[in-house]
Amino acid sequence: MTVREAPPATDTDHNPRVGVGGLLALLAGSGALLAVLGVWMSGAAVPGFLRDPGAVVRWGLPVVTTLTELAGSLTLGALVLAIGVLPRRAAAAVGTATSRPARGGVSPVVGDGYARSLVLAGVSAAVWTVLSMVHLVLTYASVSGRPPDSATFGEELGVFVTQIDLGRTLILVTTLAAVVTALALLVATPTGAAWTAVLVVVALWQQAQTGHAAGSASHDLATTSMFVHLVGAAVWIGALAALAVLLSRLGADLGPAVARYSVIAGWCFAAVAVSGLVNAVVRVGGMDGMASRYGVLVIVKAVLFGALGLLGLWHRRRVIPALAGVDTRGAGARLFWRLVAVELAVMGAVSGVAAALGSTSPPVPDEPIGNPTPAEIVTGHALPPEPTPLRWLTEWRWDLMFAFAAVAGIVVYLAWVRRLRKRGDTWPMSRTLMWVAGLVIFFWTTSGGPAMYGHVLFSAHMVQHMILAMVIPILLALAAPVTLALRALPSRSVSLRGDASRGPREWILVLVHSRLGQFFANPIVAAVNFAGSMIVFYYTNAFEWALTSSVGHIVMVVHFSLAGYLFANGLIGVDPGPKRPPYPQRILVLFGTMAFHAFFGVTLLNGESLLVADYFGLLGREWGPSAIADQQKGGGVAWGIGELPTLALAVGVAVSWARDDERVARRRDRKVDRDGDVEMDEYNAMLARMSDRDGAAPH
Repeated sequence: MTVREAPPATDTDHNPRVGVGGLLALLAGSGALLAVLGVWMSGAAVPGFLRDPGAVVRWGLPVVTTLTELAGSLTLGALVLAIGVLPRRAAAAVGTATSRPARGGVSPVVGDGYARSLVLAGVSAAVWTVLSMVHLVLTYASVSGRPPDSATFGEELGVFVTQIDLGRTLILVTTLAAVVTALALLVATPTGAAWTAVLVVVALWQQAQTGHAAGSASHDLATTSMFVHLVGAAVWIGALAALAVLLSRLGADLGPAVARYSVIAGWCFAAVAVSGLVNAVVRVGGMDGMASRYGVLVIVKAVLFGALGLLGLWHRRRVIPALAGVDTRGAGARLFWRLVAVELAVMGAVSGVAAALGSTSPPVPDEPIGNPTPAEIVTGHALPPEPTPLRWLTEWRWDLMFAFAAVAGIVVYLAWVRRLRKRGDTWPMSRTLMWVAGLVIFFWTTSGGPAMYGHVLFSAHMVQHMILAMVIPILLALAAPVTLALRALPSRSVSLRGDASRGPREWILVLVHSRLGQFFANPIVAAVNFAGSMIVFYYTNAFEWALTSSVGHIVMVVHFSLAGYLFANGLIGVDPGPKRPPYPQRILVLFGTMAFHAFFGVTLLNGESLLVADYFGLLGREWGPSAIADQQKGGGVAWGIGELPTLALAVGVAVSWARDDERVARRRDRKVDRDGDVEMDEYNAMLARMSDRDGAAPH
């Protein structure tokens, strides 16, 4: 079989080359124009009184910033298309595709857009690298007030990228962009694209560190909200732009690709909306700040964002049904192009206003805290009031990423349950309640009292740790989220369309059945990881890293939550995983872990050496116990509170063991009723043969 070539384009067909060039020019031009207009309106291009880097720097930096962000967005968007959006031919189908409908009347996969998406990612990453270098030079010229053609500019730039935090961050982003360029041109699978996209996300995290409020008391919230904002906007803008660029290669894959992208765009819209609201609250500071130039730019961006949301809603309801069953030629493609052109124009405008915001001083001073207290010097935050039972519930230290993840997890789980019920399947209400309770507790643990006091009290930190590692995972394991996902999510069947792309269901199966996933999910390995990682964490520099770095804190929360889930799932869970050991061995593993955990708590309870003394010993607390007494109290928390979930696990294993025995007994009874007691008959026959041999033996 051979691939049928597409018929030659007619006068009524859309010219994809003109469309791609015009679309990219519209995207870049609208962003650059809005950046210039925003700078003009904000007055950021007015020459400085002391040092003026020149008009090229003042006007060029916002434009280059916009183009750099758009290039990074296109890189990430093209990688997202390869990870789970574009249809991909199975290996056996490569070179054998045909235009004849596959089984069930479904058109076969074209698959040409998938490979091109990785090439597009590599090319856009190369552009991103060059623009990042230019952005680095202009940024230093702007902050130093020196034009790039000054005699000592190169030497000073070297000091900037090696000794100044902002310079090191910008050079790291440039380096990551260069690495992404090489990897995107080398990888060929969704897994490779996913690992490459991780590097882009790391670069966006570094970029989030350079925003406003870096020295204020809201630094952590501003950084996490900016990160969520950057990732959401980059995927949203970049994936749509990449679809437009690859349109001529999609053919009959156009409808499925747009439908899959639309789901991602909906989540990106929510992420950008929430993070943008949080950023505005942090930077504007109140209603008085809305009257400033910065506040006006925030309002303009909000209006454009609202228009974009309406376009996205119209896109979902009108365009996707119109694209079903059509290829990249004809009225459906032209409708797609018109919608994309308008939507990307508004996206470029939003990016331009965002760049202008980055060049404008917000109403809240972006300066280090004046006359900081010891707690503010050490933690970057004011010391909270003395904890009381009520304050554990009313004090909040928001973590936008984990809060958004918790809410999204509840929404997705309930949507999956609703999908099962709509098709007539059932799902236990107890599992749904377990999941909702687990994520509500996770929300409170990462943004409520444990998060507020966990930064200044070791005992409170241990409460947070025990809940994350031992309470929440039990609830989530009993909720069986993987089982629900595999039942609710549609499969991209190779047998129906030749589609070897990976949707959410396929990615879950890849993770569950991967060697790495099987290894860490093994109950023995999970127990060693669960117990041993606590020793490694608290008695190495990892604990200090988690206290003093937002990245370290994120790693801590993710690691102990995941380690606890794998441990609980290996003992009492119903989700797919490695072969679980027999119940007696599970009990032994559990009690061995319990003993190790008790030893860890007793060690802290009797310890006289303060962990991370340069942190907990210098907070200047005037309330509560001393630092060493509080650490010993934390040991009691680890020993006492930590044992209760372990006992609950033991009860769960015992109940599962009893139910398993009951199932085995019922299964045997049904077999006896159906076939007779074959095993007992064979045993009696064996005894009879032995008796006959004994009777026949000579005496």
